[in-house]
Amino acid sequence: MAKWTPKHEAPEPLEGPVVATITGGTILWFVLFLVQLPFYGWFDDHGHLWWLWTCLAGAGLGLIGIWYVRGRDAALKRAAAAAGRGDAAEGTAS
Repeated sequence: MAKWTPKHEAPEPLEGPVVATITGGTILWFVLFLVQLPFYGWFDDHGHLWWLWTCLAGAGLGLIGIWYVRGRDAALKRAAAAAGRGDAAEGTAS
C-alpha cells in the first residue's frame, strides 16, 4: 500500500484563551479533589483511592501548565512587540 501524503498545507493552529482554559481545568481538578476528600475512607475501602490522587495530580500538573502557558503567552507578546518595533524602525529610516 502506498504511503499517504497530504495534498495541501495544514491550517494554522487556532489561538484562543489558552491561559484561561488551563486555569479553568486546573481549578476543576482541584475542586474534584476537594469534593472527594471527605470520602477518603470509602475510596480506600473499595480500592478506588487512585481517583483521589488522580485529581490531585491533575491539579498539580495544571499548575505546571499555567506556568508554561503564561510564559509562552508572554514570549509571543514580546515577539509581536519586537516585530512591531522593527517594522516601525524600518519605516522611519526611509
